[in-house]
Amino acid sequence: MYQHTQRSPLHLLLYLPAVFAFFLAWQQRANVPPSLIAVFVAALLVLLSLSFQTLTISDKEDHLDVRYGPINLFGTRISYDEITDVEQGQTSLIDGLGIHFIPFRGWTLNIWGFDCAKISRGNKVIRIGTDDAENLVALLKQRMEE
Repeated sequence: MYQHTQRSPLHLLLYLPAVFAFFLAWQQRANVPPSLIAVFVAALLVLLSLSFQTLTISDKEDHLDVRYGPINLFGTRISYDEITDVEQGQTSLIDGLGIHFIPFRGWTLNIWGFDCAKISRGNKVIRIGTDDAENLVALLKQRMEE
């Protein structure tokens, strides 16, 4: 059974504007609507930061589970039956970090770095960023043969 978690320090960048928003809320505490909006923005930034600290890729019996965390709000499942081809690849700067769809390139789920497993599902492509691309591709090729 395969499970790999990759960590990224980029989530820390969301804490600075969250602290600033909490500070604004404190400064505007006498003025309720702006204060509540600032608290909401700060809480949303903290929630997003906690949602994108890690990217965990897990082999389930019939699908690949890709989850951001430690709060698992975002992710996807890729059924092994749908995979038509897999290869080790590289994401580019245009693919970015996080969850992105680029026309003619497909979906990218990445948290840090450029190594990825490029998975084809017919004419649709999804790139799963990982610092363990070689082992992930080997697993997917094995699952495709089964």
